[in-house]
Amino acid sequence: MSKYLLDKFLYTIDRDPELVERYREDPAGTVRWWEAERANAILNCHSGENSTWLRFEEAEREALSTHDYPKLFELGAHPFLTLTLFIAMFERDYDEPLGFQREYAKRLAHFSMPYPDIAT
Repeated sequence: MSKYLLDKFLYTIDRDPELVERYREDPAGTVRWWEAERANAILNCHSGENSTWLRFEEAEREALSTHDYPKLFELGAHPFLTLTLFIAMFERDYDEPLGFQREYAKRLAHFSMPYPDIAT
């Protein structure tokens, strides 16, 4: 399992409004595309510099493809990255302020200390 790759996905999608919308509308397709085209790109480096070995494990791919942020948390994805991306995607679906944040907290409430390790 690569917590680095999970976090890289969340980080890069969240920083591009078009990718946020693409991921909201077609999560499985976006995950497939990103894994094939962007997973091995070296961040903050000129184009053409890529690694070749980074791939999601099936549990990671499934959690990303279904917007399963509790599973992502369990797998060790950084909670700040999941929260900010999922706020960008789903906050608009709630009528009250902080509605999505309350839903996020409720869906993660079954976790107790110590939380899953988020170190990469």
